[in-house]
Amino acid sequence: MKSSFKRLVLTVIMFLTAGIISAQKADTVYLTSLDITQIQQGWGEPQKNLSVDGNPITIGGQTFKNGVGTHAKSIFKINLARGSERFLAYAGVDTEIGKNKTGTVNYEITGDGRTLWKSEVLKAGMQPVKVDVDLKGIKQLVLIINDGGDDINYDHADWADAKFIVKGKMPKAVTVPVEKPYILTPKESPKPKINGAGVYGVRPGNPFLYYIPATGKRPMEYAVENLPAGLALDNKTGIITGKIEREGEYFVKFIAKNSLGQAEKKFKIICGNKIALTPPLGWNSWNCFAGDVTADKIKAAADAMVKSGLINHGWTYINIDDCWMVKPGSDDPMLSGEIRDKNGMIQANKKFPDMKGLADYVHSNGLKIGLYSSPGSLTCAGFTGSYKYEKEDAIQFAAWGYDYLKYDWCSYSRVAKDNSLPELQKPYAIMRKALDGVKRDIVFSLCQYGMGKVWEWGEEIGGNCWRTTGDITDTWNSVENIGFSQAGKEKYAGPGHWNDPDMLVVGKVGWGPQLHNTRLTPSEQYTHITLWSLLASPLLIGCDMTQLDPFTLNLLTNDEVIAVNQDALGKQAARVYQNGYIEVWTKELEDGSVAAGIFNRGEEQAKVSVKLADLNLKGKFAVRDLWRQKNTGSIDKEYKCLIPRHGAVLIKLTKLK
Repeated sequence: MKSSFKRLVLTVIMFLTAGIISAQKADTVYLTSLDITQIQQGWGEPQKNLSVDGNPITIGGQTFKNGVGTHAKSIFKINLARGSERFLAYAGVDTEIGKNKTGTVNYEITGDGRTLWKSEVLKAGMQPVKVDVDLKGIKQLVLIINDGGDDINYDHADWADAKFIVKGKMPKAVTVPVEKPYILTPKESPKPKINGAGVYGVRPGNPFLYYIPATGKRPMEYAVENLPAGLALDNKTGIITGKIEREGEYFVKFIAKNSLGQAEKKFKIICGNKIALTPPLGWNSWNCFAGDVTADKIKAAADAMVKSGLINHGWTYINIDDCWMVKPGSDDPMLSGEIRDKNGMIQANKKFPDMKGLADYVHSNGLKIGLYSSPGSLTCAGFTGSYKYEKEDAIQFAAWGYDYLKYDWCSYSRVAKDNSLPELQKPYAIMRKALDGVKRDIVFSLCQYGMGKVWEWGEEIGGNCWRTTGDITDTWNSVENIGFSQAGKEKYAGPGHWNDPDMLVVGKVGWGPQLHNTRLTPSEQYTHITLWSLLASPLLIGCDMTQLDPFTLNLLTNDEVIAVNQDALGKQAARVYQNGYIEVWTKELEDGSVAAGIFNRGEEQAKVSVKLADLNLKGKFAVRDLWRQKNTGSIDKEYKCLIPRHGAVLIKLTKLK
């Protein structure tokens, strides 16, 4: 009896407890109460109760006080632990992008690996879409915003009034994995070794400047056999200067000596109508200094490129990106002043008191220097552009001695009649003509974010490289979206004309006075440099080179990886294999070998096996791991490797007889 009574009491207690639990009032937990810094997105920073640009969240004319402003591609992983009942929100493109901008996104919500809800493609101006998703029994939720099938330009998207209905454990943001730096590339040998590209282009009669990039113990002495008439070598510095008057191909041999030995390298100089025969290698000021750039910081960057040894691996350009001109209407005495002189020649602001002297300083180190302008009346940062003064600006840039021009669309959208192809091409054709009228080789970089499929016509109007995408940021989503979206563009790249997926985001970056270590993990940085090298992209460092840490310096000084980028054949890699999160991209090299990048875009470490047949290769191949600079045997059927989350392996396959 006692036992039966106890069972009865326990049963009653259980029923009462269940009733109490079922009667519990559900909690409302707003998305903004979670750690939104764990959101990975393609541009900018996630914002609490504001749009990604810091404005009130507004979709289709409706304003919301609560929500998260983000940007495609956006991923937010949330641990629900089966405690949430529903997810409610409004989704859409924020109206802050304006009427003339095209932002297209589509939302997706997955739970435990299966799709729970998906939107149609949403555009700016559309009414907010109501989201109501049943979460019962879900352990992990992923909130995803994709780019709508085009690119991520202006994809400002919101989770407005987003909240969970919770009856159990509270939702919690999944922390993005932290990864310690790991160095793959062995230390440089103290013996001399000549690096860099094997070919260089110059136009007849234009100033020639080339530094022989060589690593090894200093002091070092240089020599060149069969140097063309008109050129002279400083055998102590390795700097070649002068002019070649006659067109033709000149085959020379570089020699570098130190106390430990001698290195030699065959080199070809092509004097003709093409420059930038290999993608430009250098540094750009925007990703670390933005509007805080000064002449002294540019000098410090040049000094750092020499002191760090980057110059000895082929890094060449020191580029000023915006904010060197006078800013019309500015109250800042350092930025105001005479915009142009009586002859229409553009003037620099007081942060850049001597533009020619600055160029001379950079050139004295064997480096080249670039600057920035816009075909509009104003640059992106509101400084003086080149509109209606293209000829004068080209003359001024050449007179000052600049070697690279980034020409950014910006305010030209106010001038263009529409987005037709002739209107997109027009300002770049005008500046191309102006540059052709000066006696200086100036690399012409078109920056208009890929509008009108610029890769299809950039070479035709005289561009040496052209941006294929919007601006990059130091997030995995940005690097992944931009880098892997280059598939299919390979046929438009080649010597003298290159697709440009934007600058490198490794090291200390920040777009202004406050810098931070890149948010890319070490594996993601290896993927970044591997993919950009395979893509034959211009490689422009975006970090503060005066604060290079050992990992970043090692990442940027692997000569075998750089050689893939600088290969004289000028091929851009193509995606040849894709299986889930695993991709393989291959690039033909001048010596007949093939560089292959194997990428793991997944969230877990992966064991990978890639068959040669999948890469369209037959026969037996010697394999070299380029990051580790190590031979790893030979293969005739398949290649196996272990790749970390968001990581890459870069190998060179040389066919054996």
